[in-house]
Amino acid sequence: MKTKKLKNIVVTDFHPKPYGRYTTDGPGCELSSGEVFRDKVLAPALRDYDLVHVDLTGYNRYGRSFLDEAFGGLIRESGFNYQELKEKLTYDHESVKSILQVIDERIEAAERDRNS
Repeated sequence: MKTKKLKNIVVTDFHPKPYGRYTTDGPGCELSSGEVFRDKVLAPALRDYDLVHVDLTGYNRYGRSFLDEAFGGLIRESGFNYQELKEKLTYDHESVKSILQVIDERIEAAERDRNS
């Protein structure tokens, strides 16, 4: 089993201030959006590895739109399903646990939409 741990990938290896849903949301979003994080980092890692852990610690102001596009978009745009994500993807934030609840909600909503 190949495991990839994305330790602080969002703030150290992706962007120090993730912002926006799409690349077109505003200046800088072509580098910082949830769409870019999903397409360039998260989806490829999930395709290449059996387990992927994303540590979101280090930034406390993730927008709902960024989280929805990055994580819910895995189902809507990248061809994953809820069961695959539950088996392969984990995520954590040391101090803001509500971020994890938002991610859970966005993944579940994307799966409901996919099935309707």
